[in-house]
Amino acid sequence: MLFGEKMNLTDALVLPRTGKVLKNRTVLAAMTNKQSHENGILSEEEKKWLIRRAKGDFGIITTAATNVTENGRGWVGEMGVWGDHQIPELTNLARELKKTGAVSLAQLFHGGMRAPKHINGVQPISASINTEPGMNGVYTRALSHEEIVEMVQSFADAAVRCHKAGFDGVELHGAHSYLICQFLGMVTNRREDDWGGDLEGRSRFLREIITSIREQTSPDFLIVVRISPIIEKLGIYLEDSLQLARMLSELEIDILHISCWNVFQKVDSDLDSRSLTKIFSEVTDNRLPLISTGAVWSAKDAQYVIDEGADLVGVARVGIAYPDWPKYLSDISYSPEKPPFSERHLLEADLSPVFVEYMRAWKGFVIDGK
Repeated sequence: MLFGEKMNLTDALVLPRTGKVLKNRTVLAAMTNKQSHENGILSEEEKKWLIRRAKGDFGIITTAATNVTENGRGWVGEMGVWGDHQIPELTNLARELKKTGAVSLAQLFHGGMRAPKHINGVQPISASINTEPGMNGVYTRALSHEEIVEMVQSFADAAVRCHKAGFDGVELHGAHSYLICQFLGMVTNRREDDWGGDLEGRSRFLREIITSIREQTSPDFLIVVRISPIIEKLGIYLEDSLQLARMLSELEIDILHISCWNVFQKVDSDLDSRSLTKIFSEVTDNRLPLISTGAVWSAKDAQYVIDEGADLVGVARVGIAYPDWPKYLSDISYSPEKPPFSERHLLEADLSPVFVEYMRAWKGFVIDGK
């Protein structure tokens, strides 16, 4: 089915810029799982869990956030794309994902002010001098112009490694308060040079990364951008995010991914009661395919997102618990059991013990968890 036509969850989608065909409208969103090695190399456990979801018929498989510099890690057990030593296992993963017919994306990020000193051994960096709750009063250092240019190249180098490894593309993590997001926020980016100020300046970091990746990879290499529409503590507000969506629609990217947390929540305004999905779909106006993610569980939930104007539906928790979730979406009454889940259930879904332990910190997800 061509992009822009009315659709169902099981319909294929042709991406307009490249002609790449997605077999259905489902996306396994990037999820922290802490399963990889200290040197950033993918573990067998992390590959196993992703490949299992690809075999479960997800149209797009996205890796966990993977850091583009050695000292940009946000947590332990994080996969990396900052060194060539990581390419062999990235290649193994990409090869196995391709066998299933899934489109593979590596999510690129840098923690910025959320890259703790106790993990990386260096003072965190950001667009400006900032701190993050829980950082024990450690303030970030503002990047210099030269360091920003180097960071742009780090993202591009990471994308080139993913390209060499055989991934179909990358997702730039511009959401959830990490470095790209910190540049976009008016509170976290108070720079007075060309990398700050109005939205044109604050989005320059992201736009330069896109341009560099496009120049250094092949024309058919996919670039997806994930953003948080609203994070008030960072100074990210809806109107700027909509303007950013308009800007991105004019660039050589392939999909815009909005991280809604709850796709059913309406905009809090006396003048506007539409969903974020509806608003962004109208702004992009069939110029750029849209993924919307947040609190989707049942087939009815997912179809609602499509009916609101998204082209693709991203899921996290239901994809953890039900690796074959996409296979049942032709039945609109499909509504799998919600958490909490037993440890046995999650291990049988190919989570490692490390991943299960991490999920215990998610309120109500594991029977004996938080």
